Amino acid sequence: MAEFDKFNCLTYGCIKFWGVVSMARGRPSRATVYARLDAAIGELATRLGGLPSPKESETIWADIWHREAHHSTALEGNTLVLREVEALLEKGRAVGAKPLSEYMEVKGYGDAARWVYGQALEPDAWSDGQLIALNEVRRIHHLAMGPVWAVAPHPDASEQEAPGDFRRHDIRPFDGGMTPPPWPDVPAQITGWVDDVRTFGRRAVRAAETGADTGDTSDAVPELPLPEELARLHNAFERVHPFLDGNGRAGRLGLNLILVRLGYPPVIIFKQQWPAYLAAMARADTGDYGPLGELVARAMLDNLNRFIVPNIAGPARLVPLAALADEEFSLAALRQAAQRGRLNAVQGSDDVWRSSRKAIETYRRTRHTRRPRSE
Repeated sequence: MAEFDKFNCLTYGCIKFWGVVSMARGRPSRATVYARLDAAIGELATRLGGLPSPKESETIWADIWHREAHHSTALEGNTLVLREVEALLEKGRAVGAKPLSEYMEVKGYGDAARWVYGQALEPDAWSDGQLIALNEVRRIHHLAMGPVWAVAPHPDASEQEAPGDFRRHDIRPFDGGMTPPPWPDVPAQITGWVDDVRTFGRRAVRAAETGADTGDTSDAVPELPLPEELARLHNAFERVHPFLDGNGRAGRLGLNLILVRLGYPPVIIFKQQWPAYLAAMARADTGDYGPLGELVARAMLDNLNRFIVPNIAGPARLVPLAALADEEFSLAALRQAAQRGRLNAVQGSDDVWRSSRKAIETYRRTRHTRRPRSE
């Protein structure tokens, strides 16, 4: 079986790495977040059929990549608001009076994100059949940075440093002290990163096929929870910093390519999370992947509950209350209504309350109706 075909077993919920723990009050612990993610992904795969393709569910993916383009470029200083981003990506209209370069930044990122989601589920000639290819890394950067560099080229870029080409300049140390490698070392180090991702993918496939780690150390990698393994790979890419500019955008898009290929929802790092993201990356630079892993896991759960599950679950299908919460009904309000018997819901053996969109509509109509007293 080709390596890419083996990833399908991950899409259908073959990985099992943590047992489900009881729901805790207040902010859940990191272990609880990981367990909830494991359970939610398993439910997506076994009960809801896995991630839909962009062609099957255009609306779901459009919502995700609009927000991803907005927040990921905002992390780098872009000032377009979400309404302006949606008008640009959906209708091709430049609403507002921002600099042209800002519109081109968002357009490039939106085009790259759209390509990533399609490429992850329906790969074309840029893929070599494995979890990620070096050509795909360069393609992501070319799509993301090409439009903005066409109108506002990087002032230090040489002819050999066009979008998609590796840098030929050294990068000064970052505030936290991390220094990317000298530019002559970039091709070898980014190739090593691609090999590391593929090693992780092969190990995950073997674990999925056997239901557990085989103990084979031929592709040995650190034994970390999956979100922290993803955090390690994301941090390793940023430490190489293979391009002259746009490494953060290319790195987050590359992470999402890996995630969606493994059957997981993509992540969006919101602009409000920028300080926490930078702090987590700094911790990861020292080998502590926990904070970044937790941030990745929470972002995966957020996309799963906010966009994917509510749209692919039928109106009568039971889904976790977190996937039904909205501006009108918070998760706490729905849980309280379920506990009081006002919302038709069931609590599973994992302590997770589940209900349906149909039940939510009934609750919306009847929540102010006085219930008859029991005799």
